[in-house]
Amino acid sequence: MKYKNDWSDAQKRLTALWHGEMLDRPCLAVRAPHNCQASELPPVPKSAEARWLDPEYLADAARYQITHTWWGGEAIPSYLLQATWVLCLGGTPVFTPETIWYEKRKIDFGETSPFRIKSDDYWVQRYMEALFALANLAGKNDFLVGSPGTLPANDLLSMQMGTENFLLALLDEPAWMAKALLDGAKDLINIRIHLQNSLRSQHEFWYGNAGWMPFWAPEPYVSSQSDVSCMLSPELFDHFVLPEIDLYGQIYGALWYHLDGHDAVQHLPRLLSLPYLRVVQYVPTPSEPPNGIQHLELYKAIQAAGKIVHIDAPWQQVEPLLLALDPARLFIQTHCDSIEAGEWLLQQSADWARHK
Repeated sequence: MKYKNDWSDAQKRLTALWHGEMLDRPCLAVRAPHNCQASELPPVPKSAEARWLDPEYLADAARYQITHTWWGGEAIPSYLLQATWVLCLGGTPVFTPETIWYEKRKIDFGETSPFRIKSDDYWVQRYMEALFALANLAGKNDFLVGSPGTLPANDLLSMQMGTENFLLALLDEPAWMAKALLDGAKDLINIRIHLQNSLRSQHEFWYGNAGWMPFWAPEPYVSSQSDVSCMLSPELFDHFVLPEIDLYGQIYGALWYHLDGHDAVQHLPRLLSLPYLRVVQYVPTPSEPPNGIQHLELYKAIQAAGKIVHIDAPWQQVEPLLLALDPARLFIQTHCDSIEAGEWLLQQSADWARHK
């Protein structure tokens, strides 16, 4: 890998992690600034839509980020292509400088679901232009492009219908909603497979998470979530969300799951029972302590079920986390202010894990 000279060593550690083993040290992804004065940041387009979709700007922004970051340990050179959110089941994206939202849609439950998408849809084509700008920059194996990280159907419907309307529809129109969610999920899988197949012939790293939570495994897997599950009972989660998750597991065989906030933790026991679930990553709500030792019981529950816990935490939390958790099922992602600090952290991590 062009931007990571020690990639073969990182691959070996990540492969061991995938199988519940640890080699010379735990898997620790450390980023730090690198050569940041060498060139200026590319100018951000004035148009919010161009900020997320302009291929030339995205390639320039990715090149700057990748070349101005030190990717230490198991940190994988990659760039967050949030434009994937335009793959929104026939919806209309609303672009802001910070993120992408959607226009609200009125639903006629007497008609078939409008939440469908095909490979020739306008926003799919726009996204493909952005995706292939990154793939062309990456070449065969310069950095991780990764799988299109589409939002799941359950979150897309809730955002486009409006949360209150979505929740009421689960109760008032359960058959319609269950079918709409599953049909939407099938379409998203087909789009993802179409995009992955388009990448595979020219790019080695065509699967895996890229940018936001970069993670590599020795076999393909899929990432998913359900932010709206924070507002669902376990019974509603099982009826409306789990079939979509099961579908991803059946198609891909392995799942990396983003658990969003304290109110979603109620579904963790059900998630941990899924045989295809391999990795859980938790993001605390703003009212909770940030990721670190104050969430140890949650991390331990994930590991006790035989799953890997993926933690994004400050570097100061690395030592207590390594001492408290099973390093063979632990992936910590962190940031240091300098390369020297990052190298020290990697060296120390082996001692901390051995002497716990």
